[in-house]
Amino acid sequence: MKVKLGSAYLPLLLTFFVFSVKAQELNGSQELIDKLKQSLEVSSQGQLQILAIKDTPLTDIFEIELNTGELLYSDITGSYLFAGDMYETTISGLVNLSSGTRQSRTQEKIANIAEDEMIIYTPEVDVKATLTVFTDVDCTYCRALHKDVEALLEQGIKIRYLAYPRGGEAADSYEKMISVWCSGDRHKSLTQAKNGQNLPKRECETPILDHYQLGNEIGISGTPALIFPDGRLIPGYMDVDRLVALLNIN
Repeated sequence: MKVKLGSAYLPLLLTFFVFSVKAQELNGSQELIDKLKQSLEVSSQGQLQILAIKDTPLTDIFEIELNTGELLYSDITGSYLFAGDMYETTISGLVNLSSGTRQSRTQEKIANIAEDEMIIYTPEVDVKATLTVFTDVDCTYCRALHKDVEALLEQGIKIRYLAYPRGGEAADSYEKMISVWCSGDRHKSLTQAKNGQNLPKRECETPILDHYQLGNEIGISGTPALIFPDGRLIPGYMDVDRLVALLNIN
């Protein structure tokens, strides 16, 4: 079978045969990394890269994090790859270990972004939760979410916007978002842009493409993309009541 990974298709042999080779025989897994890097880069013409590799609860099975935000699993020889989530069976049900990894990775990456790179709306009341949103000014559902900002603030939800022009530099919204981020009043300019108003063209150094790349790394493919405090990534628009319920605030 073939599994789609980003813009590339990699033929993956799905097998649960586990080799008994010990991890130390791979020189600290460097041999495994080198073999997987070569295979993935050849198959994807250099578009897929390995960001991290780590142990799993299964002996000699490793988790591979790709720059697309996807996770694969490899046997210790690097000869076989598994596509799909890994679950642990417990007396209380199934636990998605892959989901936990994605959330912790997302938390780490978001935490590394300085808030002065963001456009932030802070409640006048006590902050009960923080919602980080990847947004595009031309996105219909992003505009709908932006109209809910006041109501979200009243609920004690802090909104932090990151830029995600769909299509990157090729997006029609890219230059508009530069004008927003370069504005002396980002809040006003963001609202104007989301209302479809033309903004004066501005130029400065912005983090927009860094935000866009980060969004790709954590698996964002559209906007709005909502990042919850626990690292959950939820795509699409949600109304205020639904967001309050998912954030588990009163």
